[in-house]
Amino acid sequence: MEAQDARLLGLHESRRQFLALVADLRPELHRYCARMTGSVAEGEDIVQDTLARAYYLLPDLPRMPALRPWLFRIAHHRAIDHLRRYDRRMGEPLDDTIDEMPDAGSDPEDSLAREQAVFHAVSRFMQLAPVPRSCVILKDVLGHSLDEITALLELSLPAVKAALHRGRARLRDAGGAADAPPAAGSRAPSPAVARYAALFNARDWDGVRALLSDDVRLDLVTRAQREGRRDVGVYFANYDRFDDWRLIPAWLAGREVVAVFRHPLDARPGYFIELDVRDGQVTRIRDFRYVPYIANEAEIALS
Repeated sequence: MEAQDARLLGLHESRRQFLALVADLRPELHRYCARMTGSVAEGEDIVQDTLARAYYLLPDLPRMPALRPWLFRIAHHRAIDHLRRYDRRMGEPLDDTIDEMPDAGSDPEDSLAREQAVFHAVSRFMQLAPVPRSCVILKDVLGHSLDEITALLELSLPAVKAALHRGRARLRDAGGAADAPPAAGSRAPSPAVARYAALFNARDWDGVRALLSDDVRLDLVTRAQREGRRDVGVYFANYDRFDDWRLIPAWLAGREVVAVFRHPLDARPGYFIELDVRDGQVTRIRDFRYVPYIANEAEIALS
């Protein structure tokens, strides 16, 4: 038993060290994955999948790889696998062919294209086929060089330039430079979500627990997963120790969520919580408190 405990502690410590090693890259990985999937929540799923895959592969590598390109390469393949698995149809085949074009030198529109791409809504990138989408995100949103993109996507330089040109043109033709911020108050919250937020803000934990289904599932992203009303109850006890939150019902990409503000003067929520509700009871809670960078990409409209 002592040997098993020591092994488990060793695994926990190695995982902690790995996550600390990649912590600075997570926001950048999420910016890429969110735009590849068209969803900030699904983008975080891909980030976690990427890091799990990298952690699994690392012990078998002959030497430590350069983390940034290695993780982006894994993230790209996991995102493509995700798109295939859910049969996301783009209007062009998923494995689209890029006709190569002659090397025309540096693009004088690079600065403008970058400015436009950064302000496009995450979901807007789903209008592009995957290869042009990836090229535009890597070049115009994340600032990768053409050489880095060719290595990551395993394409020739002319093919990357052609994909980048196609993706930029498609975004430009689809709707201009930027997307308007979502309007607040445009949709009323459902009674269950409104009551959940009100009881939570009042610290009425018995009232909140009464809203939970017996088999409720909790995903405190990157920290803990629990199941059942009793075990999930610990989650509320932990929240009671903090004062850096206030919940407001909101909408994100057509889905009802709860926006969480860290401070009364904050203009934007610090993170959000997803709730699944069935017959007036909460069946699933997904809390993004410990991945706050997700809110930077989220187009949240308050109810």
